[in-house]
Amino acid sequence: MKTHQQEPPVSASQIHSVELDQKVFQPHSIPSAAASPHRNGAKEEPPIVSVSDSDHQIHSAELDHKELQPQSILPAAAAAAASAHCNGAKEEPPIVFVSDSDHQKLRTSPARQTSVSMGEINRAEYVSVGESPSPAVVSNAKKVSVLPLVFLIFYEVSGGPFGVEDSVGAAGPLLALLGFLVFPLIWSIPEALITAEMGTMFPENGGYVVWVSSALGPFWGFQQGWMKWLSGVIDNALYPVLFLDYLKSEIPALGGGLPRVAAVLALTVILTYMNYRGLTIVGWVAVILGVFSILPFAVMGLVSIPKLRPARWVVVNLKDVDWNLYLNTLFWNLNYWDSISTLAGEVENPNKTLPKALFYALILVVLSYFLPLLSGTGAIALNRELWTDGYFSDVAKIIGGAWLGWWIQGAAAMSNMGMFVAEMSSDSFQLLGMAERGMLPEFFSKRSRHGTPLIGILFSASGVVLLSWLSFQEIVAAENFLYCFGMILEFLAFIKLRIKHPAASRPYKIPVGTAGSILMCIPPTILICIVLALSTVKVMIVSLAAVAIGLLLQPGLKYVEKKRWLKFSVSADLPDLHFANRDRPDTLVY
Repeated sequence: MKTHQQEPPVSASQIHSVELDQKVFQPHSIPSAAASPHRNGAKEEPPIVSVSDSDHQIHSAELDHKELQPQSILPAAAAAAASAHCNGAKEEPPIVFVSDSDHQKLRTSPARQTSVSMGEINRAEYVSVGESPSPAVVSNAKKVSVLPLVFLIFYEVSGGPFGVEDSVGAAGPLLALLGFLVFPLIWSIPEALITAEMGTMFPENGGYVVWVSSALGPFWGFQQGWMKWLSGVIDNALYPVLFLDYLKSEIPALGGGLPRVAAVLALTVILTYMNYRGLTIVGWVAVILGVFSILPFAVMGLVSIPKLRPARWVVVNLKDVDWNLYLNTLFWNLNYWDSISTLAGEVENPNKTLPKALFYALILVVLSYFLPLLSGTGAIALNRELWTDGYFSDVAKIIGGAWLGWWIQGAAAMSNMGMFVAEMSSDSFQLLGMAERGMLPEFFSKRSRHGTPLIGILFSASGVVLLSWLSFQEIVAAENFLYCFGMILEFLAFIKLRIKHPAASRPYKIPVGTAGSILMCIPPTILICIVLALSTVKVMIVSLAAVAIGLLLQPGLKYVEKKRWLKFSVSADLPDLHFANRDRPDTLVY
């Protein structure tokens, strides 16, 4: 490095006695350094400060959120300029240089403050000594708007009344109808509200993984990500199977053997490619499939009106209730509201769009379950043994004729396609978000030219293929078990952040205090305990084994990172979770 010979260079130690990013630029303070030379009649040349390219890359993004304060940033340089003017010397603009060692200190200083509130994006990167920062990735993918987001949530949670038939078979019409009215109050509304608050607090890919990491630390954040991802992949393995089940009555060859295996693989490849092409495409495909899936049930409801017998709705026999099947059916059909949080970084204006979309989707989901059950159980005589998965197509044939039954059959097949693409989007972007937080190797954060997480999509698709041999009941029970563990961590994170950081920025905040937040989480927690207690021994053993793998996987990945066998890095586009000032309530800390 070189300096002008007329003036002695200002040392890097003088410059960095005050951290650059702790200060704010206040233009009104500039004249203080130049007042003396003006009074002595010396001609002033404005001092120029040069900053190295590497330092500029770090701080240029922060200037978007800060005002500049020359007297705070460069006190030594200002003093040198003032002294030169007072002596009447003609001033050459001093040049300030930043050494490599100072550059590293500046990035890793424990005293640096973060002016980023929870949920606000800061382009400055926070890394530890020896850690390699990842370059900022600019995605050209279009953001998801309200309507596609509503139907993505609809397919994450529901997809229509396909699969609710078992609730009637397990408990009869009255408990089935009451279940889909009461269960949303106990489970769906609290989960949706928490998702709205936390999703706008942390509007980035990774969703609930980031929530738990911020509140409970990165170890439990990883466990949350592992359990939720595995639960989602198990769930997604169900949809190609259900798709073929709805078609095998017309194409018997799809009932088993090699043709069925080939069909599962082909369907998985086609839907995976759709996810690869972009989330916006997936969102609008979900809108089209959603309208096609809901419309035949609206027609069935209108046709069934003359045939309704209200007395059929109140049939119940509490001595003949399969509580395990009943609760698992309700739970499976009304959970996964938090899955959309893993796509928050791809949403247009998430602070407003996400809560609005969750509200509309909640209404859509509840109505899409309750009204078909109301018309189906009220229009035909009850035979509980027939109310199993896929029975709605038979109900439609009885009520409206063969044409309506075929329409619902086709709608069911399309609905499974919609649920597959929505779930895979959530699972793959979750892996991307975890990689951007340094929890997974950096290659998981790579995007395709369409802005989609290619490696995450391939991993999720592979899991679907490997798990597609499981039966429907085993899939539902296993995913519910893992999902329950993940929800317990989410509730703990939500409550802890409310207690420890009540003043943190929350663009959407549930209108209850700390006590109300705790009370809101009690009913769903009780329900979780009941679902876990009713699990079979086989499901419990398999699920606990999956949890144990996650407990070993996280320290294993840390060892790989320590040995530098794979590259891990924290994205420069995200606010810091772990190294910010822990005493400030408006920073992302745990």
